[in-house]
Amino acid sequence: MAKKASKGTTADVKVEDKLKALYELQCVDNKIFEIHTLRGELPLEVQDLEDELAGLETRIQKIEGDIKNLEQEVAHKNSEIKNSESLIKKYNEQQMNVRNNREYESISKELEFQALEIELAEKRIKEYTTAIQQKKDSIEKSKKAFEDRGKDLEAKKGELNKIIDETAKEEKKLEKRATTIAATVEERLLKAYRRIKDNSQNRIAVASVERDACSGCFNRIPPQRQVDVQNRKKLIVCEYCGRILVDPMLAEEINCA
Repeated sequence: MAKKASKGTTADVKVEDKLKALYELQCVDNKIFEIHTLRGELPLEVQDLEDELAGLETRIQKIEGDIKNLEQEVAHKNSEIKNSESLIKKYNEQQMNVRNNREYESISKELEFQALEIELAEKRIKEYTTAIQQKKDSIEKSKKAFEDRGKDLEAKKGELNKIIDETAKEEKKLEKRATTIAATVEERLLKAYRRIKDNSQNRIAVASVERDACSGCFNRIPPQRQVDVQNRKKLIVCEYCGRILVDPMLAEEINCA
């Protein structure tokens, strides 16, 4: 034999009580949203600054790596120049002891080639040195930007932490209250409430009828529909925005202040 639903379950809750619970939950959620609004864009600004600092740090590391590679290239070219100078000295000595024109011309070509190698290496060293200086200038700019952004980040974090400290206790209290109220609302209705709230720009899912209009979207509610809302016998939603409607008297009974 099937057992009857026990008194006090969500299935036994009257529509009026469901509306009161939902409206009270909306009131609490509104206060939590006000706290988040008070923090404003600070969390996003902090995140943006942290991302920018990470980007600057990566940029600085890359440029430092480029400079190291260029300095290695300079050292390599200097080594090539020394090698060519050593060969030139050697060929000059050999040229003094040639036995025929063929040997002389061969050594002359080698001397000419090594001279060109030195010229090319010096040209590359000049290019690398210029590039190194440009990159060092770029690093200085990036480091200055990193320092400035770091100061901005500390200031923004200070502002945010101050607001969080001032509102954390109240927010925790409100979140606990919201959890308690939500536990009294049936799952299906709670999901609908959260869906409407999340899809609403002003985060309102339960709206009172004010001056014959939905206080959520401000569209006019037909007289008969207003009567249905006042009767509190069934859940009525705004046909324009889909918000759950409650009558002004119920809103006064809950008192969101």
